[in-house]
Amino acid sequence: MIEQPLPEAPPGKPTSASRTTLSHIMTANDTNLLGTVHGGVIMKLVDDVAGAVAGRHSGGPAVTASMDEMAFLDPVRVGDLVHVKAQVNWTGRSSMEVGVRVLAERWNESTPAVQVGSAYLVFAAVDAEGKPRAVPPVLPETERDKRRYQEAQIRRTHRLARRRAIKELRDKRAAEGIED
Repeated sequence: MIEQPLPEAPPGKPTSASRTTLSHIMTANDTNLLGTVHGGVIMKLVDDVAGAVAGRHSGGPAVTASMDEMAFLDPVRVGDLVHVKAQVNWTGRSSMEVGVRVLAERWNESTPAVQVGSAYLVFAAVDAEGKPRAVPPVLPETERDKRRYQEAQIRRTHRLARRRAIKELRDKRAAEGIED
């Protein structure tokens, strides 16, 4: 299959243009066997808000390509008001890294929200046929945005190196006649 070059990238967009927060009150339907909120429920919220951010930034459909470093820092309980905040940290030609922070606070208290999780997701912008399409470059606005952009580049380098090393190992094993 011959890959067609992507059209030129649209003009850049500032980080704030697609930054989004999704808030949800956790109920008994969200719990696991331990009585806390199931990690999969949190992961779904993370993917939902990251997808919205990726779609807003890219100006169209975007699909989840990978999820990195989903960290659960503290349990979430029934009755917690969960805020899932996301922004585009970095963009390539057709891909975007979206950083997500998960915060929780008691729904009926005025105590500050605490961070209970974080994740990094990579989304690919696609057209109506599911083919990659160009995304606008992200334009970091603050020092924090610039740091996130630089850290995202490091994560991308590690993702690509890991993928390459695994492929090389599998190719070597196949050449040696080792079946998995």
